[in-house]
Amino acid sequence: MGKTYERIDGRLRAFIEEQPLFFTGTAPLAEDGHVNISPKGRAGSLRVLDDRTVAYLDFGGSHAETIAHLRENGRITLMWCAFTGPPNIVRVHGTGVPVFRDDPRFPELVSRFGDADAPGLRAVIVVTAKLISDTCGFAVPFMDYREERTLHTDYFGRKSDEEFAAYCESKDHNGVSIDGLPALPLPLPPRD
Repeated sequence: MGKTYERIDGRLRAFIEEQPLFFTGTAPLAEDGHVNISPKGRAGSLRVLDDRTVAYLDFGGSHAETIAHLRENGRITLMWCAFTGPPNIVRVHGTGVPVFRDDPRFPELVSRFGDADAPGLRAVIVVTAKLISDTCGFAVPFMDYREERTLHTDYFGRKSDEEFAAYCESKDHNGVSIDGLPALPLPLPPRD
């Protein structure tokens, strides 16, 4: 039976921090807009900042749908599933904001991620919980975690910051979402 919580307490925090994978869900306001669900999971790229706030590193890719939806309406849900151990699903329903590289908050936020800060970082997504819930997860299958994929880090690690900025500009759905919403600000601000 599902429960709701006022805050991310020690037990919920431990569960969130133990999971190697989480999902983000966002949507535009338009009824015919595309709902977006994205898997996230680079080691160390998520932090629980306090009992109502989580943040994760947003790395470069071919789309920026989450950023576009957050810029338009701020709605986001994060979800973690237990693929090992006791069954559980935790969701943080809330509002999110992308903190871009030229934002004065960016350096302090990034510093909280230590070694997870890596080439290809576009923004830090900060999510403030409005509702925290968990459910049984009885139907979630057991899955074995093997190891991190290094393809993304390896690929962007070979690019200078200028080359990464050019990559972002070359992708059709980095500056504008698939629904035509403003996404990543281009040109991409350089990192200090």
